[in-house]
Amino acid sequence: MSTVTATRTQSPAPARPRTRLDWRLRFGALSLIWGFSFLLIKVGTEGYAPFQVTLGRLVFGTAVLAAAMAVKRERLPRGTRLWGRMAVAAFFLNALPFSLFAFAELTIPSTLAGICNATSPLWGMALSLVALSEDRPTRVRVAGLGLGFLGVLTVLGAWQGFHGLDATGTAMALLASLSYPVGWIYVRRTLAGTGHSHLSMTGAQLLLATLQLAVVTPLFAGLPTHVSLVPLLSIAALGALGTGLAVLIQYGLVAEVGPTTAQMVTYFIPVIATAAGVAILGESLRWTTPVGAVVVLAGAALTQVRRKGA
Repeated sequence: MSTVTATRTQSPAPARPRTRLDWRLRFGALSLIWGFSFLLIKVGTEGYAPFQVTLGRLVFGTAVLAAAMAVKRERLPRGTRLWGRMAVAAFFLNALPFSLFAFAELTIPSTLAGICNATSPLWGMALSLVALSEDRPTRVRVAGLGLGFLGVLTVLGAWQGFHGLDATGTAMALLASLSYPVGWIYVRRTLAGTGHSHLSMTGAQLLLATLQLAVVTPLFAGLPTHVSLVPLLSIAALGALGTGLAVLIQYGLVAEVGPTTAQMVTYFIPVIATAAGVAILGESLRWTTPVGAVVVLAGAALTQVRRKGA
């Protein structure tokens, strides 16, 4: 927020208040956007191949960030080495997980995909213990890790032999959730302190992910043989809202209320994804799904507890 320092009179002129939505409203909007993303993926795959869904999502998302960069007159970062590192980040944070979720939802309900997404903090905590020496484990966080994965087994109905669930699709959704913390740790180790804005870095990252899918999609999916309007609109919303606008809202929240509060959106996503899948798509819901989801979220919350003074 800028501050007016020059005045025409001896007493400072009252600053004009900036019109901005309360952060709680933006937090709620972000929860809804990301929660409905799994429904949009499901609808998109009804008309297009998973790689086509992902490529469309990235194209629309990149377009939104490009427009935001143009408005703020920001440029893409420079440097071959930097772009090489961002290409790796783009793969793990965008190209790979977006594609895996699209493939997963060919055979699993969007509700399950949304709950699998909530395991990202669990994977992140487990990986950080190995990859980040400064991230020391505590009893509470280790207990949260165990509780979270117990919740995953509850969602999957492990004692029933995972009856009624597609193992391949579920594994893809869990791998997608694992891909995010792999990318976050990589970014933290290689791209921290570059001096570039989050907007320009993310814009470049999405552009690189789009180029990666632009190479892969024609090889494995080809071009669409026909245009399905509703799935296409779903993909457009997924990209423009769930990828482009959501990133802009997220960075605004982090800047205003801090990363700890902003990341709590993770705990609302599976609730909204489940409600949307059941109410709009008519997906079935076993008792193990909501019960296991609550356990997963409780475990994920415990893994985020830090030592006092940390």
